[in-house]
Amino acid sequence: MISGARIFAVMAKEFIQLTRDRLTYAMILAVPVMQLLRFGYAINNDPRNLPAVVMDQDRSVWSRAALAGMKNTGYFQFVEEARTLAEIDTAIETGRAQFAVIVPPDFGRRVVRADKPQVLIEADASDPTTTGTALAAAAGLPAQALAHDLIGPVARPSAPPFEIVVHRRYNPENITAHNIVPGLLGIVLSMTLVMMTALALTRERERGTMETLLATPVEPLEVMIGKLAPYVGIGLIQTAIILGLARLLFGVPFEGGWGALMIGVTLFIVGSLSLGFLFSTLAKSQLQAMQMSVFYILPSLLLSGFMFPFRGMPQWAQWLGTVIPVTHFLRVVRGALLKGVGIVEMWPSLVALLIFVLAVTALAMSRYRTTLD
Repeated sequence: MISGARIFAVMAKEFIQLTRDRLTYAMILAVPVMQLLRFGYAINNDPRNLPAVVMDQDRSVWSRAALAGMKNTGYFQFVEEARTLAEIDTAIETGRAQFAVIVPPDFGRRVVRADKPQVLIEADASDPTTTGTALAAAAGLPAQALAHDLIGPVARPSAPPFEIVVHRRYNPENITAHNIVPGLLGIVLSMTLVMMTALALTRERERGTMETLLATPVEPLEVMIGKLAPYVGIGLIQTAIILGLARLLFGVPFEGGWGALMIGVTLFIVGSLSLGFLFSTLAKSQLQAMQMSVFYILPSLLLSGFMFPFRGMPQWAQWLGTVIPVTHFLRVVRGALLKGVGIVEMWPSLVALLIFVLAVTALAMSRYRTTLD
């Protein structure tokens, strides 16, 4: 017969065991709360106040009214004024601006003469989700922006006084795969390298083979290099496979920037492996190593700009996303493949990845020395 007392005793034993495994207990409580906060507050598919540079060559009351109308849509935030086209190219290539608005020098005169001048909007369309809604709002701007100024003899009720011309850079056809597929490189490397390293080293500790290694006169850094070197080769093979399939199956453009791409890939692989090594020094079992890896991968998916627009998140979420190395790696990969930018333009993200590698390696070495004691 089934005994309720025995069932209750087993249940009590499991609850006691759960409280002893503090990491699992914390994951049970923390993951739902973090997911709720991220999806409720941080995720936004309608980003606003996107940074834009402006080059107003007319500087008339008409051009100022058009730019004010664009700003009033809530999607454009003019962060700087460019004087040359080279400054516009630099702002978009480095990611300082999502848009560039260029007003021609004869804009006001042609508005008065009903010649329908054109305002050019250059958009960084490497992320179609970020720019799509803003460009849709700009399309309806000509019919409303100058409504309060075009009165009396200059009124033109039958047609919009000017036109918006959109130039989508880097992804003119708005192909989502050109944005998602390069980003998958960072996610795949994170999932495989971090988890693979953490589980492999923790498995050795559970089987007792790590004790034999600890008894040898091998320095901690030598152990780390020897353990991680084979996985560096695995990471490079994965990178080659993903980039090859991205080109063959999805037609992702390879515009250049190979120097920044290779440095970024190398730093990210080494940093991911070092992070897995660090998790292995903290985890007491393979289950805990898996939980730590998942706890790292979830923010990488949600806050790095891979699944949702980075600029659509609130400021605090962007600060948190900036700490995640995947965020900087995605900027390097997308910048190199889609924009063709090099080391000079990508140096902030490359420096961030270097700091990540140095910090995680130092922590891993510190924890490994602790285990030797």
